[in-house]
Amino acid sequence: MIETGLSGRVVVVTGAAAGIGRATARRFAEEGARVAAWDVNWGADGNGSNGGAAVAAELTAAGGEAFVQTVDVTDADAVADAVEAVAERWGAVGVLVNNAGIVRDAQLVKAKDGEVVKTMSDAAFDAVVDVNLRGVFHATRAVVPGMIAAGGGVILSASSVVGLYGNFGQTNYVATKAGVIGMTRVWARELGRYRIRANAVAPGFVKTEILAAMPDKVLEGMVSHTPIGRMGESADVAEAYLWLASDAASFVTGAVLSVDGGLVVGT
Repeated sequence: MIETGLSGRVVVVTGAAAGIGRATARRFAEEGARVAAWDVNWGADGNGSNGGAAVAAELTAAGGEAFVQTVDVTDADAVADAVEAVAERWGAVGVLVNNAGIVRDAQLVKAKDGEVVKTMSDAAFDAVVDVNLRGVFHATRAVVPGMIAAGGGVILSASSVVGLYGNFGQTNYVATKAGVIGMTRVWARELGRYRIRANAVAPGFVKTEILAAMPDKVLEGMVSHTPIGRMGESADVAEAYLWLASDAASFVTGAVLSVDGGLVVGT
């Protein structure tokens, strides 16, 4: 069994209410980590208290400590305040998992019979950039000073296979996921001297709440393009984050780890 070195470590996971973020928070808790779970909305009713309490109970039952916070990663001040609250409770953040993300898909320009019928709106572009790229910037900038003072840390960020190879109808999303890779490589260069590692994970088709709403025919098409013959699970991505955060990956930085079942090979 791999000794992860994560017991007692302070971990922040953004977008932790569901899907990959929740699975990742739980996996770190299983290793005995202190997990600050962030999301902008913890309940379908907008209240958030029930959803947050359920996640906190889940993380505690898994063997970790939990601190559920309502945080909008697009708000730099809110992010800074949340990091300060974590530091006051447990000390400096040792691992940040930038998982929060949204989609607002549309073609750049859609035409029919030679006439433009629709374009991607500024609002759709800006919303995705604000969460998926600016949010990663806000959270990382907020935790790095504490990591420097503590003598090191790990920054992990969610990219995507589409950030490597593009995808139809996702100009905004692809731009952010490619941007995450670029920022990760910059941070690996800038922060390595402080013993801070920065890596990205690029999932393929993973069964989450977003994909659950897609037609079976579309899902079957995704599987047919994945050589390993199945959709990914949130736990598959969580394991990748865990390994990259662990002592076993202490010489890995500036990397992009694809967790896609061979999807790129199959396309």
